[in-house]
Amino acid sequence: MNAFDHWALSGAVFIPILGAVLLAFVPKRLEVEIKAVALLTTVVTAGVGVYLLAHFDYDKTHQLQYAVDRSWIDVISSRYHIGLDGISLPMLALSMFISVLCIVYSWDHFPEPHNPKAFLILLLVLETGMNGTFVAQDLILFFVFFELVLLPMYFMIGVWGGPNRQYASIKFFLVTLFGSALMILSFLALYFKVTLPDGSHTFDIVKLASVHGAGIAHGAQLLIFGGLFIGFAIKVPMFPFHTWLPDAHTEAPTVGSVILAAILLKLGTYGFIRIAIPILPEAAKSWAPWIGVLAVIGIIYGALGCLAQRDMKRLIAFSSIAHMGFVMLGISTLTTYGINAAIFGMVAHGLITGMLFFLAGSIQERFHTRELDRLGGLLLQAPRMGWILGFCAMASLGLPGLAGFWGEFPAILSTYSPAVGLNLALFRTFMVIASIGTVLAAGYLLWMLQRVAFGTVKAEFEHEHIHDMHGPEYLAWTPILVLIVLLGVVPGIVFRVTDKPVQKVTVAHVEQRRSVVTGQTAVGQP
Repeated sequence: MNAFDHWALSGAVFIPILGAVLLAFVPKRLEVEIKAVALLTTVVTAGVGVYLLAHFDYDKTHQLQYAVDRSWIDVISSRYHIGLDGISLPMLALSMFISVLCIVYSWDHFPEPHNPKAFLILLLVLETGMNGTFVAQDLILFFVFFELVLLPMYFMIGVWGGPNRQYASIKFFLVTLFGSALMILSFLALYFKVTLPDGSHTFDIVKLASVHGAGIAHGAQLLIFGGLFIGFAIKVPMFPFHTWLPDAHTEAPTVGSVILAAILLKLGTYGFIRIAIPILPEAAKSWAPWIGVLAVIGIIYGALGCLAQRDMKRLIAFSSIAHMGFVMLGISTLTTYGINAAIFGMVAHGLITGMLFFLAGSIQERFHTRELDRLGGLLLQAPRMGWILGFCAMASLGLPGLAGFWGEFPAILSTYSPAVGLNLALFRTFMVIASIGTVLAAGYLLWMLQRVAFGTVKAEFEHEHIHDMHGPEYLAWTPILVLIVLLGVVPGIVFRVTDKPVQKVTVAHVEQRRSVVTGQTAVGQP
């Protein structure tokens, strides 16, 4: 490993916050320069990401690469330990990718009050928190980055949000903070309860995962996993911890909603895969049926919630609850097949739902409303936006050939053969219920598309000149649309990267997946 390899991953994490510090010294009146510095910062970060992708050893995706393990807080045995494997790689790439596109989109879409400097500083701090969470290999370091995203998003909603922004931002902050309190208690319990072979205690995720919770009584494992479960489930969010999400999405500015949907929700699902399941595999097996139950409730509840909405952005927010339910359903199977599907679903949801929030923001900017009863005829007034909305609706409902299909269908299929020791009949019941959820998804997405894009233009907008897509929208949206198609046609791009490290996560369950076709025992590969 050369010198740049040693510093590259740290650069990917901290370049954005260095850019934020630099922005603090740029006078507020120099708006173009402020936007240029912010864009350059995210582009340089993405350039480092491209280097990491290009030099990543794809034959050893189960091993930590570009690892840095240095002394940090010796008094509590916490180290600055970061690394990249096949689970964190697609999430880190997604975070960098979406961050660049959010800056591009913001170029002429800054919300009121108009303060590009503060807004962009918060975006860059958010990127550091997101990138750091996906590469942290120490529980305390993970917690620091996990919490770092909380304050910027609180201010983004509270300052630049809609009419009920104060209520939404405080609710988001307090509910998430409650989950984080339980999560840090579970981290401390792991530190004190797990004794390594050399007799030491550690916050190191890799070392903790290597002993699979040995030495912890089963009852204690269940309690510790419960704390982790609530902390991560609130972030996902899973039913019934979801109530902060519709309010936060509805009131957040467009870019805030995009980052929240595309990246921040994934911090919770990533925590399950990176920390909870590999460190406490036996407790995970006991909790798995309950995770599956809440996942399918979320799928149906989210879909029915969508059908009841009259605000376009709130409808998309409830759809996130349903789609993240599919991700958690795949995780609940504790199989290689299911967790691979979950990671793909995380990426697909980030692209598709992020794109839908971009569209909702641009439609609101043009019509000054998101009420479905007032919208209509978008294909007549802004045909390009109308067709893109139709494309994203089809991707979100899981149309084969687009990325959304590979996030939902394999997750449903994985419940046919959960990990050994889980109730087969129960998980196959989950499969049937989740399948009904896909039908409901088609219903609410096509209903939204029909109300917004088709029909005639409402009388109040009949004589309005509605601009179609602008330059920054073309630049921000085209790469997302291309990736949605590319991943839909060639899903192996993601599955090849995630498969080996996911096998490493599920190995503690002595996974023996029953073949769907032959009924024989075999290790499942997507």
